Amino acid sequence: MRSITTFDLQYAHRFLGFQGEAQYLHGHTGILTIEVEDTINTGVNMVYPCNEIQKVAWDVLKNFDHALILREDDPLLPAILAVYEKQGIKDGHKQNKMKGVAFKTELATAYPDSRLVVTKETMTVEGMIKIVYDLLKDKLNIAKLTFTSGVNAASQEYSSEGTKDRCPLCGIELDQNGVCPKCGYKK
Repeated sequence: MRSITTFDLQYAHRFLGFQGEAQYLHGHTGILTIEVEDTINTGVNMVYPCNEIQKVAWDVLKNFDHALILREDDPLLPAILAVYEKQGIKDGHKQNKMKGVAFKTELATAYPDSRLVVTKETMTVEGMIKIVYDLLKDKLNIAKLTFTSGVNAASQEYSSEGTKDRCPLCGIELDQNGVCPKCGYKK
């Protein structure tokens, strides 16, 4: 069975080299759906609490919310950073409270202080799914990701990694010592 949750992400990007309107800088509301698969945990009668999926995923996903996402070879990138530097916001601002955990993977790098994600490939709906899976595959038992942005949508199903040992009191995965990181339950 699956527990399913969604995220609304507001972001700006462009398709560098694309022959159409998307080559211009523009914004979207993206909807990311994460489906986590496992057996139903008899203690709490659910696969995985959706609010816990949101907490785990939001730590990295908030890097994409109200952010600019550009490909690493985009000539706009140095210009944007120069403007941010001139404004004094490149290294953060006291009102920037939506900062996620910085990350650097093979597919993308997040610069939370600048509200910027730099990608290896053009950030399409398919590209977003690849990035999100790469970031969360070790944290959640992801069965399917779906991302819609404007009229564009993509989804990808994954083989689940079997049953995870979960807390009978709150449903989240126990750590390697059999302890619940949320409520302290010990197996």
